[in-house]
Amino acid sequence: MNVNLKPKPINFKFGEYINRGFEFLKKDFGNIFAAFLVCIIMSIIPFCGMLAMGNMYKYLQKLNRNQPASPGDIFDFKDFMPYFILQLIIFGAVLIIYIPLIIVLALTGALSGSDDPNPMAAFFMFPYILAVMIAIYYFALKAFYITPLISLKGIKDLKTAWNISKVMTKGNLISILLFSFVIGLLAQIGVLACGIGIFLTIPFVYTANYFAYEDAIQQIEFDEITEIGSKNEF
Repeated sequence: MNVNLKPKPINFKFGEYINRGFEFLKKDFGNIFAAFLVCIIMSIIPFCGMLAMGNMYKYLQKLNRNQPASPGDIFDFKDFMPYFILQLIIFGAVLIIYIPLIIVLALTGALSGSDDPNPMAAFFMFPYILAVMIAIYYFALKAFYITPLISLKGIKDLKTAWNISKVMTKGNLISILLFSFVIGLLAQIGVLACGIGIFLTIPFVYTANYFAYEDAIQQIEFDEITEIGSKNEF
């Protein structure tokens, strides 16, 4: 079957993703929890944290589709390079963010001639940090669908994945932000439960995100054979 992607803004179903994620976790908690533990172990390997997360979504997709799946599938390095490059880009961006701060602190310190904080630095730092925080949230939200595009659709080119994700998130940034905040808040509840509950709530973050990703991918899939058939009917 020849299936292509036709990027478009996604109809983001906030409540549905949370409900389906919870029901999925409740239905198959044992397997999902085992895969979550394997995901944690793989994340310890340098530069494999994002790869482990992407493989976790692959595993959840197989499990949801009743396909043969094993928690050991998390140890798959097929998508290592795109995630490695993505992490290098993030690392480089962090360095670029810190360079102006280091320069300003060095200059203001040299001008003041003492080790005490210079008030002049605050006039630059606070607006700069605010602008950086806004930029980080913006780019993180626009990149929301890069992970499923790499892991679930096999798109290895990061520029292509970024361009598709930009279109998919158009008009949905607030919804995605609220969704991420809610599932993150639910995950933090596990921390309050003496730390033990985190092993129950963190897997929910994966299942809820998975259904957000799966539904979005389905919305932009374009089946040429089905489309030709539907045109012939008319």
